[in-house]
Formats: sequence, structure tokens, C-alpha cells
Amino acid sequence: MRNDHHNTQRSFPMVCDKEMTADHPLATTLGPFHLENPFLLSSAPPTASYEHIRRAFSVGWAGAVIKTIRPDGMVIEDVSPRFHAIKGISGDIQGFENIELLSKKSVSYWTSHIPRIKREFPDKLLIASIMGSPDKEEWKALAGIVEMAGADAIEMNVSCPHGMPEQGVGAAIGQNPSMVRDLTRAVRDAADIPVIVKLTPNVTDIIPIARAASAGGADMISAINTVQCLPGIDLDSFEPLPSVAGYSTYGGYSGPAVKPIGLRVVSQVASAVDLPVIGIGGISGWRDAAEYMLAGASAVQVCTAVMWHGIGIIREMQSGLFSYLAGKGFSSPDQLRGLALGKLKTHQSLSRATRVRPVLSSPDACTSCGRCTIACRDGGYHAIALLGGKPEFDYSRCDGCSLCSYICPEGAIMLTRG
Repeated sequence: MRNDHHNTQRSFPMVCDKEMTADHPLATTLGPFHLENPFLLSSAPPTASYEHIRRAFSVGWAGAVIKTIRPDGMVIEDVSPRFHAIKGISGDIQGFENIELLSKKSVSYWTSHIPRIKREFPDKLLIASIMGSPDKEEWKALAGIVEMAGADAIEMNVSCPHGMPEQGVGAAIGQNPSMVRDLTRAVRDAADIPVIVKLTPNVTDIIPIARAASAGGADMISAINTVQCLPGIDLDSFEPLPSVAGYSTYGGYSGPAVKPIGLRVVSQVASAVDLPVIGIGGISGWRDAAEYMLAGASAVQVCTAVMWHGIGIIREMQSGLFSYLAGKGFSSPDQLRGLALGKLKTHQSLSRATRVRPVLSSPDACTSCGRCTIACRDGGYHAIALLGGKPEFDYSRCDGCSLCSYICPEGAIMLTRG
């Protein structure tokens, strides 16, 4: 239930206040905002300057969160290199780590360019990400400055997992419910535009943090920021990666590998607090976005995929989501929101009465590699044998774990209910 603060009616500016039309077939509602589509850019390198944001808005992104603005007295000096990629056997990037800090642009840079962006793109949602010290007055001052400049909303970055926690900010704040509540309340009291709190996944339980943000008067939640990680160690030099003159530190993990964590957090937050949620984490295409909305998100933010493939990915995201919605008989992304939440239960409440059974659905696709047999023998129930080069299933042994269907590189094994 919302706290008393939320029971007070407040009006906010409407961005892209348009009905569903042929020009806006993906019109989306995000709290008080009406957007042309649910796709926003995250606070990150793709929103580091006026030029970045202008280019993104020109090709169809509905909104952007400015790379986190900090007080001018908070010194930002990035290291080099500051990225590392986790690649699969085929060379595709599966995960991405960064140890990059906040915006290197001054407050005055953004106060001069926020109005410029809004003049050129009045129907786009421009969110100012801010970060300050634990001093409430610092947060209030920044909030007032970006609101005066013309930002449509404020996103509080209390979740950066590297560099900033060493200074007592970022995730050092976001891991403390009382600090989240108090600083959110300070920003909420200082600003008349919506306040979004960006949560860190680097906590044992996300729900107390989300509830603290709600208790402080947050209008929305965004989640997740990156997952703290150590991406690798060079086996020749023994240097942790990325190596900065022989040394490194823990950084933030993003990309497709973190989507399961993001979906878990978004679904938990959407179930725990009565606030709109913006989903973030591992969104590489329209399918990922649709999953986040089914998990309770009203809109999504994208970063890593843009860094890999460019802002032009918005075109495929829009067309893919539109086709999917049409195929499902939906007229708006809003209709996806939270449809999966009712299907999430405790482990103990899941059915033990049903079992799946593997079958060789495509014999011609099977290459007799034997991976299913080995996997079942050493990680399952020894229920598969190769006979005549093809897998044969012993259902008296099979426990229906599904391992073989995922191990098969050709997709020749499917699961049936039996």
C-alpha cells in the first residue's frame, strides 16, 4: 500500500501525450508520462552528451536518462582501459564489465543543454540522473537545478557498484534502506517533477530497499544497475581484468548474462510496491523488453546493446515488438504489464504431480554426438543410451529434469508432458 505521501494528488507534465495512432503504434504509459514507445536509453556512455541524446532521439528512442550528473566538487577521472567482455566459444559477447564513473560534464554543461534538448524534442522523455553525497542538501540542490533546467523527471543513482561506493555514495547508499528512504524524501520534497529511484541488485533482499524508496515518496523505481563482478584474471600475468597498469578492481556486470537477475528484481519490486517500474538489465532486443513488461515493467532502459550495436537497434526493437503485440491481439505494450506475475509462486507450492519426458523430435537433426547421453549419465539419472547412433530414453529411470533438451546442440530433443 502506498504511504500517505502518495495519497496526495500531484500533477506532472505530460510527455508525448498522444493516443495510439498509426504514427505511434507502441504508445506506452509510464506513470504520468505517455511515450511513443517503451524504449529508453539508460544513464551510461550512450547518453554522455547532448550529441549522443540528440542522435538517439532522432532515430526513434522515446526517452533517455542522462549519464549521472554529480556536483562539480565530486572529482571524476576515469581509468584506461575500463571495459572487459566475456565471450562465448563462437566469439559472441555474453557479458560486459565496466569500471567507468559518472558524467565528466559539469553541472553548467547540462543546465545549458537540457533546455536545448527539450526545445528540439519536446515530446521525448528526458530524465536527469543525479548522485550526491549522503548530505541531503547536496541531493536537494542538484534536484532543483535539473528541474529548473527542464528535465521531465529525476532518477536517483543510489546503485553504482564501483568507484563511487569507495566515496560513500552509489551502492553504499542504495544498500541502506534508511538512507534510501531519507534521501528520496529529501529529493521528493525539493522537486515537483517525478522522482525515480534506481536500485542496486547487490543486496541480499531487494524488497526492503524498494519499500524504503516508496516510503520516501518515490514516484517510480528503475532496476537494475549493474552487478558487481570480477570478470577474469590473465593466466600469464596473473593480473585481474581489465588491467590498469597491472591492477584492477571490482566492476559492474551487464549484458545478456544479467537479464535473469534483472527479471527477478523487477518482478519482486512490481509485486512488493505500488509504483511503476522501469526494467533494466541485459535487454538486447524486443523479446527481452517484452519479458520485462510481462514481469511488471512499464518501460525499459537499454545501454550495453547500444554500446555493442549502435542506437539503430531501436528500429528492430520497435518492429519486432509491434509484430509480437499484433500476433497476440494486443493494441499496446501496456497490456503486457505484469501478466506473468501471477504465475510466480513459492517453490513449495509448485506441482509435483506433473513430469516432462524427452523425445527425439527431429531424428534427422541428431548428429549422434552423444552429449545428451554423457550429460544424463554424469549429471542426471543415466536414462539415455545411444542405440544405432540415436538416443533411446529409459522412462523408468528418467526423472524429467530437462537437462538433455538444453544440452543437445541441434535442438533435436523436445519435452512432452507425460
